[in-house]
Amino acid sequence: MKPFPPLAIGVFAVALTLALPVLVVLGFVFVPAGEVWQHLAATVLQDYVKNSLLLMLGVAIGTLLIGVTAAWLTTMCQFPGRGIFEWALLLPLAIPAYIIAYTYTGMLDFSGPVQSALRDWFGWGFGDYWFPEIRSVEGAAIMLTLVLYPYVYLLTRAAFLSQSICVLDVSRSMGNGPWRTFGLVALPLARPAIIAGLSLALMETLADFGTVQYFGVATFTTGIFRTWFGLGSAEAAAQLAAMLMAFVFALMVLERYSRRSARYHHTSRRHQDLRRYRLHGWAALLAFGFCSGVLLLGFLLPGLQLLSWTLTVADEVIDARFLQMVWNSLKLAGIASVLALLLAVLLGYGQRLYPNRPVRFMVRMAGMGYAVPGAVIAIGVIIPFAWLDNSIDTWARDNFDYSTGLILSGTLVALVFAYLTRFLAVSLQTVEAGLGKVTPSMDEAGRSFGFRSLTILHRIHIPMLKGSLLTALLLVFVDVLKELPATLILRPFNYNTLAVRAYELASDERLAEAAPSALAIVAVGVIPVILLSWTITRSRKVAE
Repeated sequence: MKPFPPLAIGVFAVALTLALPVLVVLGFVFVPAGEVWQHLAATVLQDYVKNSLLLMLGVAIGTLLIGVTAAWLTTMCQFPGRGIFEWALLLPLAIPAYIIAYTYTGMLDFSGPVQSALRDWFGWGFGDYWFPEIRSVEGAAIMLTLVLYPYVYLLTRAAFLSQSICVLDVSRSMGNGPWRTFGLVALPLARPAIIAGLSLALMETLADFGTVQYFGVATFTTGIFRTWFGLGSAEAAAQLAAMLMAFVFALMVLERYSRRSARYHHTSRRHQDLRRYRLHGWAALLAFGFCSGVLLLGFLLPGLQLLSWTLTVADEVIDARFLQMVWNSLKLAGIASVLALLLAVLLGYGQRLYPNRPVRFMVRMAGMGYAVPGAVIAIGVIIPFAWLDNSIDTWARDNFDYSTGLILSGTLVALVFAYLTRFLAVSLQTVEAGLGKVTPSMDEAGRSFGFRSLTILHRIHIPMLKGSLLTALLLVFVDVLKELPATLILRPFNYNTLAVRAYELASDERLAEAAPSALAIVAVGVIPVILLSWTITRSRKVAE
């Protein structure tokens, strides 16, 4: 049997280490949790399942209606403002769901500007009128829809852009208008992309903690926190996390099954400039109004409210402590994004060199963290790290009469490791896409000059992958900056980030004071969103 090369062994070991948190959570399914689990099953487990399913249903309906409609309008129709909307409709992706939840709560609560204005205008008092309750399952679904529809919009628009003009011409020649062409031709062809975008949106819905916790909606993520911190049961928390992972894996299976069972295919590879349907009159007005309304509700209105609050409290809030939190956030995001990029290059290039089954399987396992909620990752990290810390401390006490304390689980090491497990897939997919564009002949040319594998990577691949590497770095940077549940669980004592500070202040109903932290996260998040939009627009092939 031919031995594995050292690089292949290294890639396998790194991938196995990064997959450890997911494997740990799955392993705790078989560990009895005793009375705690029985208590959960008898009291709140049913609410966790019901609310999670209702939340997924609401977000699925909302993101499909908004994302698919917006993608068709900006891709296949011509109306005033279309050129701006095609990239601006991605901007809500820069706002974390918990931040938009805080913002709308401040605007729509009883003491907020909307209800206050209604009482002033009509002379109403408390109890004289009905107003929808935003702190509910329905309210959480709306908040999540407003920031997650870009997943469906992004992938659906990419699918519409990649469709051959020939099939659309055939539909036109049969007398079909824009909406019949959309329903009979474009939509079936884009179905795999739509399901993929929907799956991403629903995974983020299941992973959300800040929104549902702030609205008082009992879901699996809030249950994991309550079980871990309130009941003190790591086993029961891990089993709740395993149940949540079952939901996530079901979504992944659904997405793959949808692609395998598709019955509609492209029949031509010829691409030309899209001939958009020019909308006139009320149709153009409706298209403009729809896109404007989505952008207003998903980005402009909460952004302006955050800016207004920030200007009000800037003198009191933006101080040395705030600047320290900015530095903490940027430092964590910088370290995690650089390490994730280096690991993604190692795993992606190692898989390219040694595409055998063990290596490919472990690389796929290492990339599964993005589909797993941050709270689940945190549980999977803290259990083995705490065990390792206790083992080292016991050994040091027995041999040197010295306590080592918390070397891993109480430091930034555990937090950065959780970030790497959670967001490695973002870098890995981007790097793999870039490596896929480098033809094998380039590697062969490097070997003909006597270059070793790492030299080929350094002198040939890296220069050709600069764009992909920068994109991967930015995406992970912003994802880490926004991440909340894993940071809450694993951060060292008295160590705050912008996301944690915004969450803490908002939980105390100090929404205006939370605005500077939230606005800083949004401002940084806009950069990769615009980069994504520019990339997807350039992906359209135009025949010479």
